[in-house]
Amino acid sequence: MWSRGIVFLRVKENTNFMKTLLCIIAACSVSVVGMAQTTPSSSTPRSSIYVKGGLNLANISIDDDGRVDDNKTLASFHVGLMADLPIGNFFAIQPSLLFTGKGTKWQSGNSDDANYFKATTNPMYIELPVNGVFKVPLAEGSSLFIGAGPYVAMGIAGKNKVEGKVLGVEYSRDESIEWSNDDPATGDEEDTGLGIMRRFDFGLNGTAGLQLNKFLISVNYGHGLSKLQSGSDSDDDNKNKHRVWSLSVGFGL
Repeated sequence: MWSRGIVFLRVKENTNFMKTLLCIIAACSVSVVGMAQTTPSSSTPRSSIYVKGGLNLANISIDDDGRVDDNKTLASFHVGLMADLPIGNFFAIQPSLLFTGKGTKWQSGNSDDANYFKATTNPMYIELPVNGVFKVPLAEGSSLFIGAGPYVAMGIAGKNKVEGKVLGVEYSRDESIEWSNDDPATGDEEDTGLGIMRRFDFGLNGTAGLQLNKFLISVNYGHGLSKLQSGSDSDDDNKNKHRVWSLSVGFGL
């Protein structure tokens, strides 16, 4: 259970998944750029594309109600592309392609104590969120927006780190995350096991922000719906899902 400790994982290469990932990135990038460059009608605001990045405050839920322990919040980051595709003057679709970090941390005692333990898990994903947003126009080319939508994500990297002391003797460990090679097209979980994280994540987003011509700032929330531990259907493991607050800034191309 994540609230009592972190399961530490090791990475395993999988050529088929990496080829699939590269195809997804290429297809999504071409689609996003192509849509953003579509010539709009005279009555519709212009489509645009942004380079986007910022701070993530990640955590993992610890009960069935989705509650998290604030002391376990882990700082990470995200970076990628976002398209803004207007539908009329008050609505838009905003798909993104992001490299984003999630996870949590756990600590007992302080680094000055004779007995101390600190651990972090920081999985990294390629994520595709698609938000529908409602806009309130301000000055020319500027607007407030609020919206929501789904996301899907694929784990590609990440680290688990442990450090601590036992009776004053220091120790540390740094390992790469091991991902399952589950095929999402089947009803079963393939290549699962204790300490192996599920490769695919999905959930819901909320977003709100301000567009000022070619500058964008937004606050986002990602609410994971997929459990993290592969191959398990226990009450404890089913409680553990990603929760991520993020602050983003973007610049139009």
